[in-house]
Amino acid sequence: MKRLIIIAAAGENNALGIDNDLPWHLPDDFKRFKSLTSGHKIIMGRKTLESFPKALPKREHIVVTRDRSYTPKFPCVVVHSLESATALVGEDETAFIIGGGEIYRQAMDFATDIELTRIHADFEADTFFPEVNDAEWELIKTEYHPSDNRHKHDFTYLTYQRR
Repeated sequence: MKRLIIIAAAGENNALGIDNDLPWHLPDDFKRFKSLTSGHKIIMGRKTLESFPKALPKREHIVVTRDRSYTPKFPCVVVHSLESATALVGEDETAFIIGGGEIYRQAMDFATDIELTRIHADFEADTFFPEVNDAEWELIKTEYHPSDNRHKHDFTYLTYQRR
């Protein structure tokens, strides 16, 4: 079965980012993101791709853009709809939807899972994560991490499955 997993980190106010950057630095969350997504296809919007300094190793990048003449700055597959992106995922594969806000909103209708890092603070942002509807999603696992010398904010890993 094809698994399409939304993976994101968001503040209590659903803030994802501002000016195409993250408003926090959580090294353990970066490690978890790398561990979960390595070896899989990652689907993202153009702005998310452009926020990377380089391609993420050991992952196939699929970028969604309406710009038919878009040329990415490093190798990836360019498609023009989220449906086209998910069609590139085989029935026995897992792919991760990694942002941004508009891609997450579209993916909420058909993703199978959500891996959300909830950062326990509000942030100024221009991009937000969509609300998780409890009627559609079941929270199946939580893992709390208190702030420490490497993490300014408390955060919790939340794992949801579609009901």
